[in-house]
Amino acid sequence: MTLGFRDSGFGIGSVALTAALLAVLMRPAVGAPGLQPRGDGPQAGAAPRRIVSLVPSATEMLFAMGAGPRVAAVSSYDRFPPEVERLPRVGALVDPDVERILSLRPDLVVAYASQTDLIAQLTRARIAVYPYRHGSLADITAGMRDLGARIGMAAGAARAAAEIERGLAGVRASAAGRPRPRTLLVIGREPQSLRAISVSGGFGFLHDLLELAGGDNVFGGVERESMMVATETILAAGPDVILELHYSDRASRAAETLERDAWKLLPGVPAVRNGRIHLLYGGELVVPGPRVVLTARAFARALHGP
Repeated sequence: MTLGFRDSGFGIGSVALTAALLAVLMRPAVGAPGLQPRGDGPQAGAAPRRIVSLVPSATEMLFAMGAGPRVAAVSSYDRFPPEVERLPRVGALVDPDVERILSLRPDLVVAYASQTDLIAQLTRARIAVYPYRHGSLADITAGMRDLGARIGMAAGAARAAAEIERGLAGVRASAAGRPRPRTLLVIGREPQSLRAISVSGGFGFLHDLLELAGGDNVFGGVERESMMVATETILAAGPDVILELHYSDRASRAAETLERDAWKLLPGVPAVRNGRIHLLYGGELVVPGPRVVLTARAFARALHGP
């Protein structure tokens, strides 16, 4: 599905990038979540010096633990940290550029576990692979520690993971004892309309962040990371608060108003009736990496105020 275009204030600036993000969120996790080490290739036991990352969250982890100088290339959709802008691009989830990857002579490639064809090709080329499986909030720091151990930077990874955990603990403490509004977490819809609405279910890091920040997910009982819902379903769920994620820089006031006004078609929803619709902007919102603390804080502010 398409979240929208930058000029609408909804989406991340391109249809392709938005579709790629939702492809990851909508894809069910397979097996144990997180970053999983895999012994493919003869270099699997060595500390890699040239790493290609096709996973933006893993890229952010590598830089956070101090391994940025080892990153030789990143995906088409990596935007953070700023240092990635100077690195070669090698495709992404649905379009990895195998020839480009091989030409860079990496000794480790971080890829999505679902990229089975790519992993097979890299294995035949005797290049070590580290498959990524997205999962829960806890899997982010566990995965960072695993990745750090795999590349010989366990101490740096442990420090970065501990910093994330301290930040999340602070958000959890700030929300403790406050009312927990029933919340609809919208991760996508068509711009300026209530068509093709995608929401968080009761599994995955976005659901976990919402619960940690002091909200009760109205679809928390559905064991899916995300799903499409009809307006009738939202009306029946009756959320007190609507949090809506936009993966671009902040839009103009006029664009925000147009997006918020789309919800006026559901005046029977408490969040609409009481004006508790919050539009959150930022590319970090759907990246399960070191910046999840920023997302948790944004959720908490929207739910409970400053």
